[in-house]
Amino acid sequence: MTTPSDPDEPEAPLWEQWAEQRKQLPTGERLQKVLASTGWGSRRTCEELIAEGRVTVNGDVAQLGRRVDPEQDRIEVDGAPVGVKPGLVYYLLNKPTGVVTTAKDTHGRRTVVDLVPSEPRVFPVGRLDVDTEGLLLLTNDGDLAHRITHPSHGVEKEYLVHVKGRVSQGGLRRLRDGVELDDGLTAPAAASQPSPGVLRLTIHEGRNRQVRRMCDAIGHPVLRLVRTRIGPITDRSLRPGDWRELSTGERRALAEAVATS
Repeated sequence: MTTPSDPDEPEAPLWEQWAEQRKQLPTGERLQKVLASTGWGSRRTCEELIAEGRVTVNGDVAQLGRRVDPEQDRIEVDGAPVGVKPGLVYYLLNKPTGVVTTAKDTHGRRTVVDLVPSEPRVFPVGRLDVDTEGLLLLTNDGDLAHRITHPSHGVEKEYLVHVKGRVSQGGLRRLRDGVELDDGLTAPAAASQPSPGVLRLTIHEGRNRQVRRMCDAIGHPVLRLVRTRIGPITDRSLRPGDWRELSTGERRALAEAVATS
């Protein structure tokens, strides 16, 4: 004699279907909450960004209600990468002369990494040679670092350059039109001379010792070189050897710069 089954208890296959459906339910944090936490505005503003189709997750246009895993998912707004992974840090350092732009130096010289917190581990974004001063970004956000340094994004870097002698209008024109170097013609640069022998030069390439070689090519060797801006990031109050974290607004502006450029 068989015992009748409980009418309230689903048959085994239904339980299995229910368990499988539970596995397929989206998990993680709501996308608008994650965006708001990274400085893209209030949750309402972030909901509007999503509704307008300006947010993608792993390359797909996101929908309202989407949940994401900050550890795994790639999130972009208008093509700009959003650093949502926990533990990401962004430092702005005013590099002094004599400090090497690397994580470790085989000759025992002081490096830029020695000037910022040791944890979490960060790396410099791009390079400044040992004799060059000025602004340098350090981060553990590899995606943003790659976009900033990749030539295709053309992020501007501005320098204040003290050179030997007064540069003629012809010399300035050569900088603006492009200078022939041993590795090819440079891209046009923004160049001005606020005072005799002092140039303000803006480039978007990242060739080795490019500014120094450009000035050598027009007959005006560099006496002092200071980087004053990286894309939208600048800080005249930061003293040599000091560092600070980027603000939420600066991180957003930097992400937008690498997207639009």
